[in-house]
Amino acid sequence: MSETEPGAEPLPILLLNGPNLNTLGVRQPEVYGAATLDDVVALAERTAAELGFGLRAAQTNHEGQMIDWLHEARGQISGIVINPAAWTHTSVALADALVIPDVPIMEVHISNVHKREAFRHHSYVSPLASGVIAGFGIRGYEFAIRQLADVIG
Repeated sequence: MSETEPGAEPLPILLLNGPNLNTLGVRQPEVYGAATLDDVVALAERTAAELGFGLRAAQTNHEGQMIDWLHEARGQISGIVINPAAWTHTSVALADALVIPDVPIMEVHISNVHKREAFRHHSYVSPLASGVIAGFGIRGYEFAIRQLADVIG
């Protein structure tokens, strides 16, 4: 767990978005809504700032890149908010990397994955997460940051 000296600013929250989330607002708006990834990041930045945290946000379509970011984050962040997208259901490698920073994790999904195809009902990330938020659109990111701030303390 990352700790700071009393009175020091907390380490930033790391916001990670997985494959295809760069196409928010274009890809299946009936499922994911009209908001863009820029809207997600702006909402997350505002929420984190309101709670006294900085935010580092990144999105990738390359699993190895996300794993590298998690390796590099150890000792540099207070917690993780992640929408692993399709890797939620497929990536043991991502799950293995998520424990490396040794910080609390909140898993976010824009859609309610439990109302969708059966393969989306299993998550390799959920057993590692302090909480899972699904089905609230991009507001789920706000909820996740608020809850993560409570968990961090």
